[in-house]
Amino acid sequence: MTVANDVITEAVLRAKNVNVYYGSHLAVKEVSIDIPERQVVAFIGPSGCGKSTMLRCFNRMNDLVSSARIEGQITFRGRDIYAAQVDPVSLRSSIGMVFQKANPFPKSIYENISFGAKLNGYKGDMDELVENSLKKAVLWDEVKDKLKQSGLALSGGQQQRLCIARAIAIQPQVILMDEPCSALDPISTLKVEELIHELKQQYTIIIVTHNMQQASRVSDMTAFYNAEATSKGAKVGYLVEYDRTEKVFQDPAQQITKDYVSGRFG
Repeated sequence: MTVANDVITEAVLRAKNVNVYYGSHLAVKEVSIDIPERQVVAFIGPSGCGKSTMLRCFNRMNDLVSSARIEGQITFRGRDIYAAQVDPVSLRSSIGMVFQKANPFPKSIYENISFGAKLNGYKGDMDELVENSLKKAVLWDEVKDKLKQSGLALSGGQQQRLCIARAIAIQPQVILMDEPCSALDPISTLKVEELIHELKQQYTIIIVTHNMQQASRVSDMTAFYNAEATSKGAKVGYLVEYDRTEKVFQDPAQQITKDYVSGRFG
């Protein structure tokens, strides 16, 4: 892995020598990466290279997979998130997640936003929280007169922004996005990308994307992952290169990175 010496200012999340297993299969090996405060970090690479697996390690979503286990250390503001005393549910209120497919609750738009906040014991003005969260997701003007309607009645792009608003409402510090635009049309994709630019003023964002143009447009830092085949034919993901986005796309340190971002990947 190659990392520029001046890349990181202050790391909010830090992975050190992380290996991820599913049962006896090593899925991701020896990943060390620092995620800087209030920056957008893109994870790119071919299918099966461990991008989403690594993303899910940052808020312990892999805990929901019974066969998954990790070695190494991941810290959030210096604290080991896999320590025995850390509550994964509480961790996820600080590190929210937006999934590949929009997944609104089968509830009203208002309840979609308020549900998590209520669950976390929010004591403030709920109407204000709902409005502010929808405004931050650039959705308020489109739904302010429909708050009692089902979130499922919204378009695909609106549903994804609703899910982003729902993540914002729990007042996280980090937002993880797993291919949030892969099912969206170009106009909706553009709106989400513009939203990401706005959100990084307040949040640290990690986005997994297969779209090279999207990674170059929205991210400050880019991590390129690749996979190698084992003797049994299984894939093991690893981090090849991590640097400022313009460096990765214009002057990468590794030939394999250059081949991937230029479309010449084998």
